[in-house]
Amino acid sequence: MPYAGITGIDTHAHIFRQDLPMVPGRRYSPSYDATVEQYLAHLDGCGLSHGVLIQPSFLGTDNHYMVQALQRFPQRLRGVAVVDAQISDAELDELAVAGVVGIRLNLIGKALEDYTGAAWNGLFRRLAQRGWQVEIQRGFGDLALIVPAILEAGVTVVIDHFGLPAPSVQLDAAQHDAFFDLLGQAPVWIKLSAAYRSQSDLARAQAIEARLRDACGGVGRFLWGSDWPNTQFESQTRYDQQFALLEALLPKPEERRRVLVDNPATLFGFASA
Repeated sequence: MPYAGITGIDTHAHIFRQDLPMVPGRRYSPSYDATVEQYLAHLDGCGLSHGVLIQPSFLGTDNHYMVQALQRFPQRLRGVAVVDAQISDAELDELAVAGVVGIRLNLIGKALEDYTGAAWNGLFRRLAQRGWQVEIQRGFGDLALIVPAILEAGVTVVIDHFGLPAPSVQLDAAQHDAFFDLLGQAPVWIKLSAAYRSQSDLARAQAIEARLRDACGGVGRFLWGSDWPNTQFESQTRYDQQFALLEALLPKPEERRRVLVDNPATLFGFASA
């Protein structure tokens, strides 16, 4: 069985210490530590075997703290890094050895760059050669502007947090057809994570999930993430509540297993470990 020993994979969590060097102009500064030991305890508490660490935006391209955790727990963890477009092949190879399987573009509050340009396009093609993914956090209305150029490079794309649809977004509006059409393309994956970042209650999350499911043709490219430690929303939710939301969204055990085990095991390289 290719997924033996995998009971569930949380594909979106962050670790950090408040005394680590942080980038200027950041939108958020943590006032507490979120350690890998705390994270693994949450996994254990929900009966989950594996996790994916996402480099926090406020730490910029210094991925050392995350990499150290990956090196300590190579069987349980994978990572998604933040890098400059000019990163060298040698540096990418070092990250790969540590267990990094992709990069993240956190584009919240940022001007969109030309992702068809030589630097970014070259990086995406190098990532595609490595079988890596590009993970995108951006508001719902802009995704159709970003994703096609990245897909053109042959790389897999993962969209964070349901696509971050604002409360005012009408899912059936014609202006969003381009985004939903994109989801018919095999290399685009969706994380069912952090519904609270879109101010979505369960009913709204269910409606969004249904529309995404229709566009994707099922749950075969859905992933789940806790978004622990739920930065800026720490007082509003807990790890177990985020896991319970997934159970409510996917009440059928076979679909839940697909999203928790089968899909992420392959995408993040756990199945081949």
